[in-house]
Amino acid sequence: MPKKEKKAKTPLSDEEQLLLFQQKLLAEEEMAKKKERLLSQFLKDKLAKEEHNSALNLNKINTQWRTVLREVKTRELHKDIEILSQTFERVVDCKDNVIKSLAKDLSEAEEQYARALRSHLHNVDQLLALQRHRLSLLEESYNMELEALTKEFETERKTIIDQHEKEIHYLQDIFMAMEQNYIDSEYESKLEFQSMWNDLKNMNLEEKHFLRLHLENIVEDLWRKFQDVLKNYTDATEDRKAAFETLQVKDEKSSKEIEVQMKKIQKLQDAITISKGKIMIHSRESEDENRYIRNDKELVLVQLRKLKAQRTQARAASQKNLVKLTLESNATLKALRKIVDKGEKILKLAEICRKFETEEEKVLPFYSSVLTPKEQEGIEENNLEELTEELAKVMVDYTGMENFWKRYNKVKLEQLSLQHRRAQLLDINGKLREMLKQYLDGISVSDEVLSQLNPLFIVNYQSNLPQPLSIPIAHPGSTSPPAPWRDQRSFFLGSS
Repeated sequence: MPKKEKKAKTPLSDEEQLLLFQQKLLAEEEMAKKKERLLSQFLKDKLAKEEHNSALNLNKINTQWRTVLREVKTRELHKDIEILSQTFERVVDCKDNVIKSLAKDLSEAEEQYARALRSHLHNVDQLLALQRHRLSLLEESYNMELEALTKEFETERKTIIDQHEKEIHYLQDIFMAMEQNYIDSEYESKLEFQSMWNDLKNMNLEEKHFLRLHLENIVEDLWRKFQDVLKNYTDATEDRKAAFETLQVKDEKSSKEIEVQMKKIQKLQDAITISKGKIMIHSRESEDENRYIRNDKELVLVQLRKLKAQRTQARAASQKNLVKLTLESNATLKALRKIVDKGEKILKLAEICRKFETEEEKVLPFYSSVLTPKEQEGIEENNLEELTEELAKVMVDYTGMENFWKRYNKVKLEQLSLQHRRAQLLDINGKLREMLKQYLDGISVSDEVLSQLNPLFIVNYQSNLPQPLSIPIAHPGSTSPPAPWRDQRSFFLGSS
C-alpha cells in the first residue's frame, strides 16, 4: 500500500499533463456540442409547434369568415330571387307577345314566298314553251333549206356527169380522127420515100456501071489475086463463114423488126403526148368546176355549223338561266333559314342573358345618355361625315339597334369597372398577405427570419435593426433573465 501511494503522488510529466489538458478540452467541446444540439432541437420543436398553431388559427379564422360571407351572400341571393321572380313574369309576357307577332310575320312571309314561287314557276313554264316553239320553227326551216340544197346539189351533179361523158366521147372521136390522119400521112410519106429511093438507085446504078467498066480491068487483076487468097482463106474459114452468114441474116431480120417497133413506139408516144395535153386541159377545167362546187359545199357546211352552234348556245343559255333561277331560289331559302336560325339563337341568348340582369337593369333596361348637350355636339362634329343615300339607308336600317348598343355599351362599361375593381382588390389582398407574412415571420424563428431584419429578434437586449431601441440596460446587480433565454443567448454567443 505505501508503495502505491508513493506511485500516485509521483509528479506527472509535461506530456502527461498536456494529454490530460487535451482530454479535458475534448470533453468540454463534446459537452458544448451536446448543449448546442439540445438547444437546436428545442428551438426546432418550438418552431414546429408555433407553425402548427398558426396554421390552426388561420384555418379557424378562414372558416369563421366563410360562414359570415355565406350568410351575407344567402341574404343577397334571396332578395335577388324575389326580384327576379317578379321581373321574369313581366318579361315572359312581353316575350310571348313578341313571339306571337313574329309567328304572324313568319306566316305572312311564307305566304308571300309561296306566291312568288308559284309565279316564278309559271314564268319558267312559259319561257320553256316559247323556247320549244322557237326551236321547232328553227328545225323546220333548217330541214327545208337542207332539202333545197340537196336538190340543187343533185341537179348540178347530174349536169356535171353528163357534160363529162360528152367530153369523153368527143375526145375519143378526135383521137380516132387524128389516128386516121396519121395513117394517111404515113402512107403518103412512104410513097414519096420509095420514089426518091428508086431515083437514087437508078443514079447509083448508072454511076456504078460507069465505074465498073473503068475498074473491071483493075478488079480482074485483083480478083485473080483475091481468088487465090480467098481460096486459101475459104479453105481455112469455111465453117466460120457459114455461121457468119446465118448471123447476118438474123441481124437483118432483127434490125427490121426493131425499126418497125420503133416506129410504132414513136406513133404511140406522139398520140400519148397529144392525149395527155387534152387530158390536162380537161382535168384543169374539171378541177376548177370541182373547186367551185367544194367552195359552195363548204359555205353550206359553215352555215350549217353556225345554225347548230346557235341552237346549242340557245339551249345552253336557257339551261344556264334555269340553273341560275334554281340556285337563286335555293340561296334565298338558305338565307331565310339562316335568318330564322339567327333569330332563334338571339332569342335563346336573350333568355340566357336575362338571368344575369340586375334589379336596376330589369326596371330600367335602357339607360339614358349621361353626356351633356355640348359634349354630344362635340362628338357629332368629330364624327362628321358626308351623308349619302347609301349611308342614309344603312342608318335607317340600324336605327332599331340603338337600344341594343346602349345595353351592350353599358355591359362593357360594367365589365371594365369590375376589372378595375378586381385589380384594386388584388392589390389590397397582396398588401394584406405581406403584412400577414411579416407578422408570422415576427412570431416564428427560421433561417429566413434570422437572415432578415426583425424587430422582435433581440440578442443581448439589442435588436438587429439599424436604429437603436429604447430598451433599459440591465445593471450588473440586477436579476438574470430566465433559464431558457439564458440558454438561447449563450447559444447565439457561442455560434457567433
